[in-house]
Amino acid sequence: MAIPVHRTTKPRPRPEGAPAFGSVFTDHIFRADWTPERGWHDARIEPYGPLSLDPAAAVLHYGQEAFEGLKAFRGADGALRLFRPADHARRMVRTAKRLCMPEPDEAMLVEAMRAIVREDAPWVPDAPGGSLYIRPLLIATEAFLGVRPARSYALLVLACPVGAYFDKGARPLRLWVERRHSRSAPGGVGAAKTGANYVASLLAAEEAKARGFDQVLWTDASTHKLVEEVGTMNLFANLGGTVVTPPLADTLLAGVTRDSVLALLRDEKARVEERPLSVDELLSAHRNGKLAEVFGTGTAAVVAPVGELAMDEGSITLPASPDGVAERLGRALREIQRGERKDPHGWMVAA
Repeated sequence: MAIPVHRTTKPRPRPEGAPAFGSVFTDHIFRADWTPERGWHDARIEPYGPLSLDPAAAVLHYGQEAFEGLKAFRGADGALRLFRPADHARRMVRTAKRLCMPEPDEAMLVEAMRAIVREDAPWVPDAPGGSLYIRPLLIATEAFLGVRPARSYALLVLACPVGAYFDKGARPLRLWVERRHSRSAPGGVGAAKTGANYVASLLAAEEAKARGFDQVLWTDASTHKLVEEVGTMNLFANLGGTVVTPPLADTLLAGVTRDSVLALLRDEKARVEERPLSVDELLSAHRNGKLAEVFGTGTAAVVAPVGELAMDEGSITLPASPDGVAERLGRALREIQRGERKDPHGWMVAA
């Protein structure tokens, strides 16, 4: 698929190293539009700049919006590769279905992501820990004040060079176990990657940060007894050598990094369980000396260890595990992404 390119005549100054996450954007953006009469059309790459939207655009009033997030890396051989772009495209299709939006063509979306990386290749950091974060975005553009699916949409792909996600470095996270607010509920859009889930999480996260914590550990909306996600990441716990993660449901996002971690664990014949996990089980395992590690996984942070879980009853501290499961998995994923380790699953795709 050949995508027309209209290059900028005013290139932006590129930052040194890897800037703070999501703060600097590259020179170009991909866009395609959709209407019932024409389907997806006018795919092109054009200079990055502000969008022109009618004030009555449906995305601004009814939240018809979906997005994705993945990374491209400059390998040790200098080649540029994207991490599992087809899986992210498929997840955007699933989100679009849930939100009554037209489904992007998967092949078009993957090629759009590759094309942006090729066009803005000089922006891909080669600093340690640096990558190019790619953000596909699907929005409803029809100007209409009525509660129904919109009849026009735009699909965008933008990119930004990034360094580490957490601004305080790679130290273990301190989490507040959230039992009052809920991120999502059964039957809702918790499994969709849409802004509604993220804005719903902000108040609890800000309250946790005001107490001195980095993020929250979400619990289920019905009973607040089962753990679900770590902030915006999927959750894993190492219980006596068995790695446990909550099963996918309509309240959890099916993380691509989560799936990658499970694949690596199964490659090494580790004991893995996808099952419900309660706060009480974590507390009991800690008392019995079986709670070795808790960590989160996600595109932005990759694998993030947890050092403390705090709640109204008190807090538990988890020992640092420099040779633990989280460190081993994080290192393996980073080495695969940078072409320093064999890629047995074919996750890396050339730009």
